[in-house]
Amino acid sequence: MALDWLTARPIAHRGLHGNGVIENSLSAAAAAVAADYAIEVDLQLSKDGVIFVFHDETLDRLTSEKGDVADRTASELKTIKLNNSSDTIPTLDDLLALVAGKVPLVLELKSSWDGDVTLAKKVADRLAGYEGPVAVMSFDPDLIAALKTHAPGLPRGIVAERKYIHPFWNFLSPSKKRFLGLLLHLLRSKPHFVAYAQFNLPAVAPLIAKYVFGMPLLSWTVRTEKERAHVSRWADQIIFEHIRP
Repeated sequence: MALDWLTARPIAHRGLHGNGVIENSLSAAAAAVAADYAIEVDLQLSKDGVIFVFHDETLDRLTSEKGDVADRTASELKTIKLNNSSDTIPTLDDLLALVAGKVPLVLELKSSWDGDVTLAKKVADRLAGYEGPVAVMSFDPDLIAALKTHAPGLPRGIVAERKYIHPFWNFLSPSKKRFLGLLLHLLRSKPHFVAYAQFNLPAVAPLIAKYVFGMPLLSWTVRTEKERAHVSRWADQIIFEHIRP
C-alpha cells in the first residue's frame, strides 16, 4: 500500500490549536488546512452511536459540562461549546465536510478496551465514500484487527509507547503493557504504519516494524524543536503541537 502522502507533511496533533484555538475543534482543523498541515484528531461515539471528534472520556476538561461523553446523545453533544470558544463539539461528518480532501487526515479511534469494535466499523463505513487521503489508527490492536477484516483497503496504524507508565494506563496489566509496547500483536492486527511515542525512540519494536516490515513510522507528540531533531533520525514524520515545523 502506497502511503507516501502519510509522511509527506507534518501532522498537527488534534488540529492546529493554541493561541485561543481549542484542540479537536473545527477551528483547529481549518487552521491546519490553511497552513497545509495534515490533521490528527480523536474519535469516539455518542450514546446513540454518532461519531464525534473529541479526545477525553469526560467533558470536564474541555467544556463547562461534566460527565462521560458516551452518556450524551448526539443532539446533546452538538450544543456543547468548547471552553473559551464559539466552537461546539464537531462530528466526523462536520470534519470531513470542512477538510474535503484538502489535506490528509489521521483519525485516532478511542477505545473502551472491552473488545467492542463498533467504532472501527462505523468509521470505516463512513470513510468509504470520502474522497481524500485518510488513515485510521488506535492504541487498541483489537480495533485495528477489526479494520483489517472490515475495511482491508483503509490505511490503518497502531499507536504505541514503550512502558505505559502514565496513570491513565493503570488498568493494563504489566504483561499487557509489554505486549503492546513490543508490538507483539503485529501478525494479528497487521497495521500499515506505526505511530510511536517520541520519548521512547529509539526502540527496537518500531524500528523492526519500519526496517523489516517496511511500515512508515510516525512519532508523537513532538512539542519542541529539540524533540523534532531527536526523532528525525528514526521517524518518517512527526505528529506535533506547540511548534510550527
